[in-house]
Amino acid sequence: MRALTALCLLLTSFASQAETPQQIRQSYASEAAAQQAGFTASAQRGEALFRQRFSNNDKMPSCTSCHTDSPVKPGQHAITGKAVRPLAVSANAERFTDLAKTEKWFGRNCKEVIGRACTPAEKSDFVAYMSEVR
Repeated sequence: MRALTALCLLLTSFASQAETPQQIRQSYASEAAAQQAGFTASAQRGEALFRQRFSNNDKMPSCTSCHTDSPVKPGQHAITGKAVRPLAVSANAERFTDLAKTEKWFGRNCKEVIGRACTPAEKSDFVAYMSEVR
Protein backbone atom coordinates (compact mmCIF):
# COMPACT_ATOMS: atom_id res chain seq x y z
CA MET A 1 0.00 0.00 0.00
CA ARG A 2 2.85 2.38 0.82
CA ALA A 3 4.38 1.77 -2.60
CA LEU A 4 1.08 2.61 -4.28
CA THR A 5 0.73 5.81 -2.24
CA ALA A 6 4.31 6.81 -3.08
CA LEU A 7 3.68 6.15 -6.77
CA CYS A 8 0.52 8.28 -6.70
CA LEU A 9 2.37 11.15 -5.01
CA LEU A 10 5.17 10.91 -7.56
CA LEU A 11 2.76 10.97 -10.50
CA THR A 12 0.88 13.90 -8.97
CA SER A 13 4.09 15.88 -8.62
CA PHE A 14 4.98 15.21 -12.26
CA ALA A 15 1.51 16.29 -13.38
CA SER A 16 1.76 19.51 -11.39
CA GLN A 17 5.02 20.34 -13.16
CA ALA A 18 3.46 20.10 -16.62
CA GLU A 19 2.66 23.45 -18.15
CA THR A 20 0.14 24.46 -20.75
CA PRO A 21 0.91 26.41 -23.90
CA GLN A 22 -1.16 29.25 -22.43
CA GLN A 23 1.01 29.33 -19.29
CA ILE A 24 4.18 29.34 -21.36
CA ARG A 25 2.81 32.07 -23.65
CA GLN A 26 1.82 34.12 -20.59
CA SER A 27 5.28 33.68 -19.08
CA TYR A 28 6.85 35.12 -22.23
CA ALA A 29 4.18 37.83 -22.45
CA SER A 30 4.88 38.94 -18.87
CA GLU A 31 8.58 39.14 -19.65
CA ALA A 32 7.82 41.13 -22.82
CA ALA A 33 5.45 43.47 -20.95
CA ALA A 34 8.25 44.29 -18.52
CA GLN A 35 10.27 45.49 -21.52
CA GLN A 36 7.39 47.01 -23.50
CA ALA A 37 4.45 48.42 -21.55
CA GLY A 38 1.05 47.16 -22.70
CA PHE A 39 2.42 44.18 -24.63
CA THR A 40 -0.13 41.52 -25.57
CA ALA A 41 0.66 38.37 -27.50
CA SER A 42 -0.48 38.31 -31.12
CA ALA A 43 -1.06 35.15 -33.15
CA GLN A 44 -0.86 37.32 -36.30
CA ARG A 45 2.67 38.46 -35.44
CA GLY A 46 3.52 34.86 -34.51
CA GLU A 47 2.41 33.67 -37.94
CA ALA A 48 4.41 36.44 -39.62
CA LEU A 49 7.53 35.33 -37.73
CA PHE A 50 6.86 31.68 -38.67
CA ARG A 51 6.65 32.58 -42.37
CA GLN A 52 9.36 35.29 -42.49
CA ARG A 53 12.46 34.59 -44.60
CA PHE A 54 15.82 35.52 -43.15
CA SER A 55 18.74 36.15 -45.47
CA ASN A 56 21.46 35.00 -43.07
CA ASN A 57 20.90 31.30 -43.72
CA ASP A 58 20.69 29.69 -47.16
CA LYS A 59 19.73 26.18 -45.98
CA MET A 60 17.18 27.22 -43.34
CA PRO A 61 15.97 30.75 -44.20
CA SER A 62 12.64 30.34 -42.35
CA CYS A 63 10.78 28.15 -39.89
CA THR A 64 8.94 26.66 -42.86
CA SER A 65 12.22 25.24 -44.19
CA CYS A 66 11.85 22.36 -41.74
CA HIS A 67 8.27 22.70 -40.47
CA THR A 68 6.50 23.10 -43.85
CA ASP A 69 4.04 25.88 -44.66
CA SER A 70 1.49 24.20 -42.40
CA PRO A 71 2.38 23.88 -38.70
CA VAL A 72 -0.22 21.12 -38.34
CA LYS A 73 1.78 18.82 -40.65
CA PRO A 74 5.00 16.97 -39.87
CA GLY A 75 8.17 18.29 -41.41
CA GLN A 76 11.75 17.27 -42.06
CA HIS A 77 14.95 18.97 -40.92
CA ALA A 78 16.41 20.74 -43.96
CA ILE A 79 19.98 19.61 -43.26
CA THR A 80 19.80 16.29 -41.41
CA GLY A 81 16.59 14.95 -42.97
CA LYS A 82 15.35 13.99 -39.49
CA ALA A 83 11.56 13.85 -39.10
CA VAL A 84 10.06 16.81 -37.26
CA ARG A 85 6.72 16.51 -35.46
CA PRO A 86 4.08 19.20 -36.10
CA LEU A 87 4.53 22.51 -34.28
CA ALA A 88 0.84 23.28 -33.83
CA VAL A 89 -0.64 22.36 -30.46
CA SER A 90 -3.76 21.05 -32.23
CA ALA A 91 -1.64 18.43 -34.03
CA ASN A 92 0.91 17.74 -31.28
CA ALA A 93 -0.38 18.01 -27.72
CA GLU A 94 3.17 17.84 -26.32
CA ARG A 95 4.20 21.14 -27.89
CA PHE A 96 4.80 24.02 -25.49
CA THR A 97 4.10 22.01 -22.32
CA ASP A 98 7.60 22.20 -20.86
CA LEU A 99 9.22 25.61 -20.46
CA ALA A 100 12.77 24.24 -20.30
CA LYS A 101 12.28 22.25 -23.51
CA THR A 102 10.59 25.22 -25.18
CA GLU A 103 13.50 27.46 -24.22
CA LYS A 104 15.99 24.90 -25.53
CA TRP A 105 14.30 24.76 -28.93
CA PHE A 106 13.79 28.52 -29.18
CA GLY A 107 17.45 28.98 -28.31
CA ARG A 108 18.65 26.58 -30.97
CA ASN A 109 16.19 27.40 -33.73
CA CYS A 110 16.22 31.19 -33.37
CA LYS A 111 20.00 31.23 -33.62
CA GLU A 112 20.05 28.81 -36.58
CA VAL A 113 17.25 30.43 -38.57
CA ILE A 114 17.07 34.08 -37.50
CA GLY A 115 20.72 34.43 -36.54
CA ARG A 116 20.01 35.74 -33.02
CA ALA A 117 18.06 34.93 -29.89
CA CYS A 118 14.33 35.52 -30.12
CA THR A 119 12.84 38.18 -27.87
CA PRO A 120 10.24 37.31 -25.21
CA ALA A 121 7.66 39.12 -27.38
CA GLU A 122 8.52 36.98 -30.42
CA LYS A 123 8.32 33.81 -28.33
CA SER A 124 4.96 34.83 -26.88
CA ASP A 125 3.58 35.66 -30.34
CA PHE A 126 4.93 32.39 -31.79
CA VAL A 127 3.34 30.28 -29.04
CA ALA A 128 0.08 32.23 -29.49
CA TYR A 129 0.03 31.33 -33.20
CA MET A 130 0.93 27.69 -32.61
CA SER A 131 -1.81 27.46 -29.98
CA GLU A 132 -4.48 28.85 -32.31
CA VAL A 133 -3.63 27.39 -35.72
CA ARG A 134 -5.81 24.47 -36.83
